[in-house]
Amino acid sequence: MDSPARLRMTRTALFPVGLLALCTVPLAFAAPWTPVLLVVPLAAAVWVLRAGVDIAGDGLTVRTLVGQRLVRWDELAGIRVARRGALWLVTTRGTEVHVPVMRARDLPRLAELSGGRIDVPPPAESHQ
Repeated sequence: MDSPARLRMTRTALFPVGLLALCTVPLAFAAPWTPVLLVVPLAAAVWVLRAGVDIAGDGLTVRTLVGQRLVRWDELAGIRVARRGALWLVTTRGTEVHVPVMRARDLPRLAELSGGRIDVPPPAESHQ
């Protein structure tokens, strides 16, 4: 894998963040201490632009609002799917790392981009 595959939130998510900023402006200038409220839409915009996962030859780099964590391929024990479809990387040490902006429906795409390192079984057929 030459360059990492970057999976991020769609940029259309900035539209509600812009609306939040627009609605926050009147409140932000209501009192001397309220301009601090403008930090909320700013943090939301940074999260939309930054949160995601990079898939590279050395492993998966999970990026959040303020940090990042590299899970090397040899440290990856599996992937856990939580109740609402959220994905968690399970490491060989027994720790778990939440994968932001990806859901269970994204597993086939993640498996494809991993270059065969992640295997996703086909969905079970329902017998009715």
